[in-house]
Amino acid sequence: MRAPLKAIILATAVGFTVSTVAVTAADAQSRSRYRVLVCNKSKAKNGAVIGGLGGALLGNTVAARGNKTEGALLGGAVGAVAGHEIGKSKKKCHYEYRYR
Repeated sequence: MRAPLKAIILATAVGFTVSTVAVTAADAQSRSRYRVLVCNKSKAKNGAVIGGLGGALLGNTVAARGNKTEGALLGGAVGAVAGHEIGKSKKKCHYEYRYR
């Protein structure tokens, strides 16, 4: 009487193990892995603000006595454009693997 009970328990355990492995393998095949390029946000806005302020100060300092306002405006505009371009080029990108 004991031998058939052991055989039934063993067959049940083996059946559960095999079904679990089969479900796990099927799940792994259904989930596909793909590569994504992820980039940090651009620092262009911060670069434009900092470049504009620095350019305005430099333009005001360099300008002649009667042209301080024009020097500050021109320096601020040039500094903002330069800061924007420098900040835009400072992206850091990397690849990540994701699953569907």
